[in-house]
Amino acid sequence: MKISVLAVLLLAATAQTAAAQSGPTPQEQMTCRSDASKFCVEHIGKPPQMNACLRENKSKLSDGCRKVVESHGG
Repeated sequence: MKISVLAVLLLAATAQTAAAQSGPTPQEQMTCRSDASKFCVEHIGKPPQMNACLRENKSKLSDGCRKVVESHGG
């Protein structure tokens, strides 16, 4: 499941960004893994929904994950 969450985070974070912008680094993915599992587990495998969920829960995210979400358009 950890690999799935990481893959979803990569896809989710890039769903709302410009095509030229790179996706999250492995370090950024690790930063948000716990938050994604805590707040958005029902959206695993659904990148657009995961990204929206992370944005909707931005005020609840850890500082590090919030910065990752913001840096990727959230």
